[in-house]
Amino acid sequence: MSQPNPSVYRTKAYRVRQRSLVALAGLGLVAVGYGLGRWQDSPAPAAALPPVVVNEPSVAPSSPAPTTEPPTPTVYPKLEAEAADGNQGIQSQVTEDEGGGQNVGWIANGDQLRFDDVDFGPVPATKLDVRVAGDAEGGKMEIRLDGADQPAIGTLNVTRTGGWQNWRTDQVDITPTTGKHTVHLVFVREDGNEFLNINWLRFVH
Repeated sequence: MSQPNPSVYRTKAYRVRQRSLVALAGLGLVAVGYGLGRWQDSPAPAAALPPVVVNEPSVAPSSPAPTTEPPTPTVYPKLEAEAADGNQGIQSQVTEDEGGGQNVGWIANGDQLRFDDVDFGPVPATKLDVRVAGDAEGGKMEIRLDGADQPAIGTLNVTRTGGWQNWRTDQVDITPTTGKHTVHLVFVREDGNEFLNINWLRFVH
Protein backbone atom coordinates (compact mmCIF):
# COMPACT_ATOMS: atom_id res chain seq x y z
CA MET A 1 0.00 0.00 0.00
CA SER A 2 1.40 3.40 -1.08
CA GLN A 3 2.04 6.26 1.47
CA PRO A 4 -0.10 9.45 1.17
CA ASN A 5 1.55 12.47 -0.21
CA PRO A 6 2.58 14.89 2.57
CA SER A 7 1.41 17.84 0.48
CA VAL A 8 -2.11 16.51 0.73
CA TYR A 9 -1.99 16.86 4.51
CA ARG A 10 -0.61 20.34 4.23
CA THR A 11 -3.38 21.33 1.84
CA LYS A 12 -6.09 19.98 4.12
CA ALA A 13 -4.58 21.64 7.15
CA TYR A 14 -4.37 24.96 5.32
CA ARG A 15 -8.03 24.72 4.33
CA VAL A 16 -9.02 23.90 7.89
CA ARG A 17 -7.09 26.92 9.13
CA GLN A 18 -8.64 29.15 6.46
CA ARG A 19 -12.16 28.02 7.38
CA SER A 20 -11.43 28.58 11.06
CA LEU A 21 -10.13 32.08 10.36
CA VAL A 22 -13.18 32.86 8.24
CA ALA A 23 -15.45 31.58 11.00
CA LEU A 24 -13.59 33.61 13.61
CA ALA A 25 -13.74 36.69 11.39
CA GLY A 26 -17.50 36.20 10.99
CA LEU A 27 -17.93 35.90 14.75
CA GLY A 28 -15.84 39.01 15.18
CA LEU A 29 -18.00 40.95 12.74
CA VAL A 30 -21.16 39.75 14.51
CA ALA A 31 -19.70 40.86 17.87
CA VAL A 32 -18.70 44.23 16.43
CA GLY A 33 -22.18 44.70 14.89
CA TYR A 34 -23.85 43.78 18.19
CA GLY A 35 -21.64 46.24 20.05
CA LEU A 36 -22.42 49.03 17.57
CA GLY A 37 -26.15 48.29 17.88
CA ARG A 38 -26.00 48.50 21.68
CA TRP A 39 -24.02 51.73 21.45
CA GLN A 40 -26.57 53.28 19.08
CA ASP A 41 -29.45 52.18 21.31
CA SER A 42 -27.85 53.68 24.42
CA PRO A 43 -29.28 57.17 25.24
CA ALA A 44 -26.85 59.94 24.67
CA PRO A 45 -25.79 61.71 27.87
CA ALA A 46 -27.82 64.83 28.44
CA ALA A 47 -25.95 67.94 27.56
CA ALA A 48 -25.62 70.37 30.43
CA LEU A 49 -27.88 73.39 29.79
CA PRO A 50 -26.61 76.86 30.60
CA PRO A 51 -28.15 78.29 33.76
CA VAL A 52 -31.19 80.47 33.19
CA VAL A 53 -30.73 83.96 34.60
CA VAL A 54 -33.99 85.60 35.71
CA ASN A 55 -33.72 89.32 35.92
CA GLU A 56 -35.92 90.59 38.74
CA PRO A 57 -37.70 93.83 37.80
CA SER A 58 -35.98 96.67 39.50
CA VAL A 59 -38.27 98.34 42.00
CA ALA A 60 -37.40 101.88 42.90
CA PRO A 61 -37.67 102.53 46.61
CA SER A 62 -41.05 104.07 47.28
CA SER A 63 -40.94 107.47 48.84
CA PRO A 64 -43.74 108.42 51.20
CA ALA A 65 -46.47 110.46 49.62
CA PRO A 66 -46.21 114.09 50.56
CA THR A 67 -48.68 114.95 53.25
CA THR A 68 -50.44 118.26 53.23
CA GLU A 69 -51.80 119.38 56.51
CA PRO A 70 -55.41 120.56 56.25
CA PRO A 71 -55.87 124.26 56.93
CA THR A 72 -56.67 125.18 60.49
CA PRO A 73 -60.10 126.73 60.96
CA THR A 74 -60.01 130.25 62.27
CA VAL A 75 -61.41 130.77 65.74
CA TYR A 76 -63.57 133.84 65.19
CA PRO A 77 -63.70 136.49 67.88
CA LYS A 78 -66.93 137.89 69.23
CA LEU A 79 -67.67 141.20 67.51
CA GLU A 80 -69.21 143.62 69.99
CA ALA A 81 -71.89 145.68 68.29
CA GLU A 82 -71.06 148.87 70.19
CA ALA A 83 -67.40 148.57 69.01
CA ALA A 84 -68.26 148.57 65.28
CA ASP A 85 -65.91 150.56 63.05
CA GLY A 86 -68.84 152.50 61.67
CA ASN A 87 -72.55 152.91 62.32
CA GLN A 88 -75.47 154.81 60.87
CA GLY A 89 -78.50 155.80 62.95
CA ILE A 90 -77.62 153.48 65.87
CA GLN A 91 -77.07 154.29 69.57
CA SER A 92 -75.44 152.33 72.43
CA GLN A 93 -76.91 151.60 75.86
CA VAL A 94 -76.06 149.62 78.98
CA THR A 95 -77.17 146.03 78.45
CA GLU A 96 -78.88 143.66 80.84
CA ASP A 97 -77.52 140.67 78.93
CA GLU A 98 -75.17 138.22 80.63
CA GLY A 99 -71.62 139.53 80.82
CA GLY A 100 -72.79 143.16 81.05
CA GLY A 101 -71.30 145.89 78.89
CA GLN A 102 -73.29 147.64 76.23
CA ASN A 103 -75.56 146.79 73.33
CA VAL A 104 -76.78 148.88 70.39
CA GLY A 105 -80.43 149.71 70.04
CA TRP A 106 -83.08 151.89 68.49
CA ILE A 107 -82.38 150.14 65.19
CA ALA A 108 -84.78 151.06 62.37
CA ASN A 109 -85.00 150.87 58.58
CA GLY A 110 -81.87 152.15 56.80
CA ASP A 111 -79.53 151.84 59.81
CA GLN A 112 -76.14 150.18 59.40
CA LEU A 113 -73.15 148.72 61.26
CA ARG A 114 -69.70 148.19 59.71
CA PHE A 115 -66.83 145.93 60.82
CA ASP A 116 -63.52 146.42 59.00
CA ASP A 117 -60.90 143.76 58.17
CA VAL A 118 -62.78 140.68 59.37
CA ASP A 119 -60.46 137.74 58.66
CA PHE A 120 -62.46 134.61 57.82
CA GLY A 121 -59.29 132.53 57.26
CA PRO A 122 -58.82 129.62 54.80
CA VAL A 123 -61.71 127.49 56.08
CA PRO A 124 -65.05 129.03 55.09
CA ALA A 125 -67.41 130.54 57.64
CA THR A 126 -70.92 129.25 56.95
CA LYS A 127 -73.04 130.78 59.73
CA LEU A 128 -73.40 133.89 61.87
CA ASP A 129 -74.57 133.88 65.48
CA VAL A 130 -76.27 137.11 66.54
CA ARG A 131 -77.24 138.04 70.09
CA VAL A 132 -80.56 139.87 69.73
CA ALA A 133 -83.46 141.26 71.75
CA GLY A 134 -86.63 143.03 70.69
CA ASP A 135 -90.31 143.52 71.29
CA ALA A 136 -91.30 144.05 67.67
CA GLU A 137 -92.16 141.67 64.84
CA GLY A 138 -90.85 142.00 61.31
CA GLY A 139 -87.81 143.54 59.71
CA LYS A 140 -84.53 142.08 58.46
CA MET A 141 -80.81 142.30 59.09
CA GLU A 142 -78.83 141.69 55.87
CA ILE A 143 -75.15 140.65 55.96
CA ARG A 144 -73.10 142.10 53.10
CA LEU A 145 -69.40 142.06 52.23
CA ASP A 146 -67.15 144.91 51.04
CA GLY A 147 -69.96 147.40 50.46
CA ALA A 148 -73.39 148.21 51.89
CA ASP A 149 -74.76 148.02 48.35
CA GLN A 150 -73.43 144.50 47.64
CA PRO A 151 -75.68 141.42 47.49
CA ALA A 152 -76.53 139.91 50.86
CA ILE A 153 -74.68 136.70 51.82
CA GLY A 154 -77.23 135.98 54.55
CA THR A 155 -80.41 137.45 56.09
CA LEU A 156 -81.78 137.39 59.64
CA ASN A 157 -85.56 137.67 59.81
CA VAL A 158 -86.36 139.45 63.04
CA THR A 159 -88.94 138.03 65.46
CA ARG A 160 -89.99 139.14 68.93
CA THR A 161 -87.89 137.84 71.87
CA GLY A 162 -90.32 139.00 74.54
CA GLY A 163 -88.68 142.27 75.54
CA TRP A 164 -86.03 144.81 74.59
CA GLN A 165 -83.64 143.27 77.13
CA ASN A 166 -84.83 139.68 76.80
CA TRP A 167 -81.83 138.20 74.93
CA ARG A 168 -81.38 135.14 72.78
CA THR A 169 -78.87 133.95 70.15
CA ASP A 170 -80.20 133.53 66.60
CA GLN A 171 -78.20 131.82 63.87
CA VAL A 172 -78.08 132.82 60.19
CA ASP A 173 -76.82 130.69 57.29
CA ILE A 174 -74.39 132.60 55.07
CA THR A 175 -72.64 131.97 51.78
CA PRO A 176 -69.35 130.16 52.64
CA THR A 177 -66.79 132.92 53.02
CA THR A 178 -62.98 132.96 53.28
CA GLY A 179 -60.34 135.66 53.26
CA LYS A 180 -60.48 139.17 54.69
CA HIS A 181 -63.52 141.41 54.17
CA THR A 182 -65.40 144.42 55.48
CA VAL A 183 -68.70 143.23 56.93
CA HIS A 184 -71.77 145.45 56.65
CA LEU A 185 -75.00 144.86 58.57
CA VAL A 186 -77.87 146.62 56.81
CA PHE A 187 -81.27 146.84 58.55
CA VAL A 188 -84.45 146.82 56.49
CA ARG A 189 -88.08 147.34 57.53
CA GLU A 190 -91.13 148.56 55.63
CA ASP A 191 -91.99 151.22 58.20
CA GLY A 192 -89.87 153.56 60.30
CA ASN A 193 -90.39 151.80 63.64
CA GLU A 194 -87.48 150.60 65.72
CA PHE A 195 -87.40 146.80 65.76
CA LEU A 196 -84.11 145.36 67.11
CA ASN A 197 -81.33 145.52 69.73
CA ILE A 198 -77.96 143.73 69.14
CA ASN A 199 -75.31 142.88 71.72
CA TRP A 200 -72.72 140.94 69.68
CA LEU A 201 -72.19 138.72 66.66
CA ARG A 202 -69.77 135.89 65.83
CA PHE A 203 -69.09 133.95 62.63
CA VAL A 204 -68.85 130.17 62.86
CA HIS A 205 -67.85 127.31 60.55
